[in-house]
Amino acid sequence: MRKRKQQNNHNQDEKTSVRLREIVEVLRRHSIIHGVTPEKLRLILEDLGPTYVKIGQIMSMRSDVLPQKYCDELMKLRADVKPIEFSEVVKLIENEYGTPIKEVFPEIEEKPLGSASMAQVHVVKLKDGRKAVAKVQRPNIEETMAQDIALMRKAAKLFEIIDLSGDVIDFNSVIEEMWVVSKQEMDFLLEAKNCHELAQLNADIAYVAFPEIIDPLTTAKILVMEYVDGIQIDHVQELTDLGYDMNEIGEKLAENYIKQVLDDGFFHADPHPGNVWIRDGKIVWLDLGMVGRLSNHDRQLFKNAVVAIVNNDIFEVKNVLLSLGTVKGKINHSLLYDDVEELITKYANLELGNIDLGQLFEELLDLCNRHNIRTPARITMLARGVVTIEGVLSACSPNVNFMQLAKSHLTEHYMENLNLASELKKSGKNLYTMTKKAIDVPGQLSDLLKMATKGQMKMNLDVTGAEEPIKQIDHMLDKLIICIIASSLLIGSSLISTTNMRPQILDIPLFGILGFLGSAVLGCWLLFGILRRWRKGS
Repeated sequence: MRKRKQQNNHNQDEKTSVRLREIVEVLRRHSIIHGVTPEKLRLILEDLGPTYVKIGQIMSMRSDVLPQKYCDELMKLRADVKPIEFSEVVKLIENEYGTPIKEVFPEIEEKPLGSASMAQVHVVKLKDGRKAVAKVQRPNIEETMAQDIALMRKAAKLFEIIDLSGDVIDFNSVIEEMWVVSKQEMDFLLEAKNCHELAQLNADIAYVAFPEIIDPLTTAKILVMEYVDGIQIDHVQELTDLGYDMNEIGEKLAENYIKQVLDDGFFHADPHPGNVWIRDGKIVWLDLGMVGRLSNHDRQLFKNAVVAIVNNDIFEVKNVLLSLGTVKGKINHSLLYDDVEELITKYANLELGNIDLGQLFEELLDLCNRHNIRTPARITMLARGVVTIEGVLSACSPNVNFMQLAKSHLTEHYMENLNLASELKKSGKNLYTMTKKAIDVPGQLSDLLKMATKGQMKMNLDVTGAEEPIKQIDHMLDKLIICIIASSLLIGSSLISTTNMRPQILDIPLFGILGFLGSAVLGCWLLFGILRRWRKGS
């Protein structure tokens, strides 16, 4: 058993080494040492494979990290990835069904309808004559991505050792989040389930549709669904020529997405234009491999955050951030409050219609990172989804404001669920509780005064924000002590070197040499610490 495990580990290491050589060869072929243009970066990511294409897709939405021209070029990775050979597609279909392709799809178009990082889509004809599309997974994608993830995990460990991240980015959590999401996207049975669930949740919405899944032909690696003969939402001129009102389309798109997030807690996490089509006056959502799910608690916190931002309630925004995320270190609550206040003040003078919710989301996530608050994957997926949907609205329906519609939805939802009798009963209970506690206050004050006069009262004082200065003083004292020890060794060794103490090396006492070496090591350690601190500060 142990020998078999060792053999498996050896095989895995060998595959990882082969994959590493492939990556190096791609970088060499594109002459990365001569600089990276936006187009070259896209081509490199395409050649590196699906894992890196997925990274490129995520980075295309981060104009705060990459220049806009790079983001624009990486946007092409969303639906314009180099397709695989048609012969490979036929082989994959026949292997999956265990029968010649003609027995499943009497007709299949050789040219793909679309090609993405995980799969590509071909138009097919079913045996009953219906027109459909087959989404075929790329060959060996899971094995390749697993090797890439293994290499990234090793790189993340290296970053931790040499402290490249400065504790700002948790590379491990980013990698694991991407791996979990990618595995979900690779399971087409899960995507089919997502489509069924979203269709059921939106069954009462007349202007929204989802593609019908052909369940008998759908497997984990092949997804078969009806052919959507529509127009992509960003083909504005074509839609306008057909008589569509783009403002109406934008409003309905935003309203439905807000419903998915706030009411259902189950939303499309990648709503870029290629995944939103218009057919027969309906908005059709495609590619449901990447979805997000929010709990009732998450949705309530999100609603509280929107209301708090509108009302400039700094304390409530701070509480929402702490409740949504996971604290991964000490929190300086005073500094966190100040940063939240600065952020809210920035938006306080803006009209609600002028607030860019996507940008606000990004700034809130950045604030969480700076204050050691780790946001869960479902929240970052929601942030990316909102940023993407606002980009779609900006391109297709610039007069539609997502934030304004979100506020209107919250107001309507609150009024619909308002129960006056229940609210009065709740307020009465709160008033009774407050009155009862107020009656006890004089007695408690009397007890405190008696304890104070008898010298029995103790007070614990916690100075918020004092931990960091105290920690810095401790570091200074440690360095001072090491500096004194190094100086003492240097002086002592110099005195010993003037004597004839034995044993000796090259006529110098051995203890003197050891003292010099110890002093040099401590001095280098101190110098390295100072330089590293300067590098972090810059």
